[in-house]
This record gives sequence, structure tokens and C-alpha cells, in this order.
Amino acid sequence: MDNSLQIISIPNLLVAFVPVVAVLFVLWKWQQGIHTSLWAVVRMVIQLVMVGYVLTYIFESDNAWIVIGVLAVMLFSSSWIALRTLSDRRSELLMKALVAIVVGGVLVLLLISQGVLMLDPWYMPQYLIPLAGMIFANAMNCVSLAGERLTAELDRGVDYTEARNTALQAALIPITNALFAVGLVSLPGMMTGQILSGVSPLIAVRYQIMVMCMAFGSAGISVALFLILVRANFVKAGE
Repeated sequence: MDNSLQIISIPNLLVAFVPVVAVLFVLWKWQQGIHTSLWAVVRMVIQLVMVGYVLTYIFESDNAWIVIGVLAVMLFSSSWIALRTLSDRRSELLMKALVAIVVGGVLVLLLISQGVLMLDPWYMPQYLIPLAGMIFANAMNCVSLAGERLTAELDRGVDYTEARNTALQAALIPITNALFAVGLVSLPGMMTGQILSGVSPLIAVRYQIMVMCMAFGSAGISVALFLILVRANFVKAGE
């Protein structure tokens, strides 16, 4: 069995855009507008190409301060993007979203990197940055869902405590579904990537269990803390 990772050539990579073009065509044909989706695809490509070069530099530099700087940028960016559904109150809630993701995300990252993987040195960028990306992005998405659902419930005149509980449950739906589906419906990215690179499925399973635990934990902690911190903002606004 050849365990070497299959290298994707540029011409072959272009084939992956065929279904993307098909979706864009449907959006255009149904007069839904393709500008947002097209810009999202273009931005995705640009960002990933850029991050490929940046990560190559970071991995080669082996500098703790550079890694800390990258993590700081990731945290701030995830906090800002998490409030996209609350764009009219972004500035007001930014620090609270940042605190929630820092507490929920960084604590889980430290637990995984030092308690599970026991990285040496602690800042190994090949591990720390990809793990941080998964944790922060997951927390970001769940905080965003919580914020959207919270405002929707409050707009209906629901009491804050009930709205908070509903928002927490709604925010955890994606990760809870992922816990139910993993291994039956899907083989997630971490596990699939390792299997494709030749790692034993039994070892890949351990990593995937770790990933699912850190995703659920960081999401739940970040969302709960965010909903606690923003209570004064929403209750005050409703008085």
C-alpha cells in the first residue's frame, strides 16, 4: 500500500470548481444574485493561498512570539466575525464576544495541547495553529448562532432567561448533530486527512475523538459565557 499523500496538480484542482460553478449558475438562473457567493469563493481561494505561504514561514521560523501573534489575530478576527449577525451592535458587544471566545477557546486549546498532546515545545506551530483554528472557528460559529437566536427570541417578547436558554440550545445544534453523525454519516476533516496521509484509522480515531471533545467543549463554554456577559446589554436595551 502506498502511504504517500497524493499531490493535487493545479489543473486537477480546477476540476473541484465544477460543482461550485454549477451552484453559481443556479443562483444566477433563479435570479438570486451571485455576488455574495462568488465573492465568498474568490476570497476563500485568496485567503487559503496566502495562509499557505504564511504558515510555511511560521513553521520554518519556530518562534513562540510569532505563534502568539497569529493566535491573537485569529481570536480578534473570530470575535468580530461572530457578531456578523448583530452588525448593528458589533462595537458594543465586541469585547464580550472576545472574552467569551478567549476563555472558552484558549482554555480548551491549552488543555488539548498540553494535557492531551503534551507538545514540546508548547508552541509547536504545526499543531497549535491548526488546532486553534478549529477551536476558535467552532466557537465563533456557535456564538454567532447564539446571538442571532437570542435577538430573535427577545424581539418576540420572551423573557431573557428563556431566550438565553433557547439560544444556547440552538447554538449547540450543529456540534451536537456532528457528534451523532461522526463515524456514521461523516468522516470529519482531521480523521480523513490523516487516513489519506497513511495514518492508521485506529490512531486517526483517537485524534478525531479529541477534536470532537474540544469542539463541543469550546462551543458550550464560549456560548454560555457570551450569553451571560451580554445580558446587561439586552436587558438595558429592552427597558
